[in-house]
Amino acid sequence: MKTNKLVTTVISGLVVGVFAASCSKNPAGNSPASGGNAPSSPILINGAGSTFDYPAFTKWFEVYAEVDTNVQFNYQSIGSGAGQKQLLNQTVDFGASDAPMSDESMAGAPSKILHLPVVAGGVAIIYNLPGNPKLKLDGDILAEIYLGKITKWNDPKIAALNSGVTLPDSGIIPVHRSDGSGTTFIFTAYLSVINDAWANSVKKGTAVKWPDGVGIGAKGSEGVAGQVRQISGSMGYAELAYADQNKIPYADMKNAAGQFVSPAPDSVSAALGTATIPDDFRFSMVNAPGAKAYPIAGPSWILIYQKQNGDRGKHLVGFLKWAITDGQKISPILDYAPLPDALQQRELKLVDSVTY
Repeated sequence: MKTNKLVTTVISGLVVGVFAASCSKNPAGNSPASGGNAPSSPILINGAGSTFDYPAFTKWFEVYAEVDTNVQFNYQSIGSGAGQKQLLNQTVDFGASDAPMSDESMAGAPSKILHLPVVAGGVAIIYNLPGNPKLKLDGDILAEIYLGKITKWNDPKIAALNSGVTLPDSGIIPVHRSDGSGTTFIFTAYLSVINDAWANSVKKGTAVKWPDGVGIGAKGSEGVAGQVRQISGSMGYAELAYADQNKIPYADMKNAAGQFVSPAPDSVSAALGTATIPDDFRFSMVNAPGAKAYPIAGPSWILIYQKQNGDRGKHLVGFLKWAITDGQKISPILDYAPLPDALQQRELKLVDSVTY
């Protein structure tokens, strides 16, 4: 009987999930890269980067072990910036990032890098308050909290949006990412669109200079969620899956149409549906128009070299084709928006350009 197992290891203090499958023959005989004949040991594919889509990867690797029994994945959830760096250094087979790579950063790459959107998700504004009230917030309030201009939960601007909610007369403790983060990129890109003071000072990026003395840093989406869960009066931002998994409340955000919307697969799909997506697939979808669109949302990309090496490259391409198509069928239960069919077909053509 074939069995799958989750092996958890620690690398440089980081908990890394490695999904392994036994090497028995795939019962369906439909391994996309191998023809169903198992090698003596699985081919190991290494990836690193985004914590935003780590929950998706965790499930995908587990399910894909039933599709291709000849491959094993090792993914380090270390942040988008580190994922881009490891790809450039050629220490991983793929990177994952919620921020697109710039032309400048790709200029030093040994060959062409492809951006393949695999998930789209919402950045939830999470908080820890007595009684777990459901809050409404807007972009200007969020910017002023992280700029240190709004410091109390019962500030008149917050109270005006939350009639009937008892807000404590206590300080807000903003939590932000301390590592290079695509989630930070989406969050700061949104604030840069909404708030001029933010756009002219902190700006947007995977790593920004946070205002001195405002809030505390945490590593990874896991770290932000952990700090908010533990510290009363705190606020943070993390991909929706981390809020749901940790049972942390999150705010309804005022969108471009003036509606208050919760992060959810449907509201992220509404935002994604408005996006203009170029041929290189590097795009943004923050503050999207539409009454149902969640405003702090973005895609996350798998980054690969167009020129791959032999069997490992073939198995990676097999997984990518599966993730872009069949993997999307389980995205909503993982708190992500599935990629539209038209986008899937465009991406498959790009994957077909990969050489070995």
